[in-house]
Amino acid sequence: MDHILVAENISKKFGEFTALNNISLEIPRGSIFGLLGPNGAGKTTFIRIINQITMPDSGRMLLDGHPLQPKDIQHIGYLPEERGLYKSMKVGEQALYLAQLKGLSKQEAKARLQYWFERLQIQDWWGKKIQELSKGMAQKVQFVVTVLHQPKLLIFDEPFSGFDPVNANLIKEEILQLRAEGATILFSTHRMESVEEMCDSMALIHRGNKLLDGKVNEIKRNYKSNTFEVGLLSNDPQNLRKELEEKFLISSTEFKSINEDLKLKIQIDEQASPNDLLIYLTSRAQVNHFVEVIPSVNDIFIKTVTSNA
Repeated sequence: MDHILVAENISKKFGEFTALNNISLEIPRGSIFGLLGPNGAGKTTFIRIINQITMPDSGRMLLDGHPLQPKDIQHIGYLPEERGLYKSMKVGEQALYLAQLKGLSKQEAKARLQYWFERLQIQDWWGKKIQELSKGMAQKVQFVVTVLHQPKLLIFDEPFSGFDPVNANLIKEEILQLRAEGATILFSTHRMESVEEMCDSMALIHRGNKLLDGKVNEIKRNYKSNTFEVGLLSNDPQNLRKELEEKFLISSTEFKSINEDLKLKIQIDEQASPNDLLIYLTSRAQVNHFVEVIPSVNDIFIKTVTSNA
């Protein structure tokens, strides 16, 4: 697989505190990669090393196959969690200035800014100062500045912070469109539902150590437990439950139903087939609901972090 960014055995200490401990990651080109972890896990330190704001104590970063160099900053777009716009500058002149710092000519920067300002419907903000904008409005400007020079690698640190649901969805759609156009995105967030919806791959770090790494679907597959949520309509639900308890590991569950179902979670052996379970259940009751329980990214996050606390 073609990887745009490779981290090899990255370690970083601040005094006695280990921020990153021998972290290795590979970010596939043209994908959205979720970098997850609780507060203090080391995510920001990792991102700062990519941006060469700080340097690792050991290990190396490769961008497009070569060791990361100062000149590579022009190929990276970084949207930090703590936004960095100058509050007293006007939106247009600031965006133009920052675009030129990234290597765009004034004419090209103006053309691209016009495109993005129209796309996000912020044309009227050109002459406003940043301090006149709400947090969400300033977020949109920062997003435009981040993507304007069409970098090889985009880094979004909590990109939805400060947005109402409508604008959060707008930015989500723009990020997905950037991936469709070939961009590679490193995405750091606490919003697990966003990882579920958007990320192709992910890594989970905790206390400076990598706990999980891989494709989101493969990680979820590894964490599933052959458990099925079922709704059963029976004339004798109490005896049916007792019968099932003798054969399977079961627990109660809740889901919306128009029937007075016996609602259960049933776990079967790894070697057993879901079809066998379904055939058995249909011989004992009317099966109105039968769904495999797939762990969410949020479930995996909580389970992994708490088990490594």
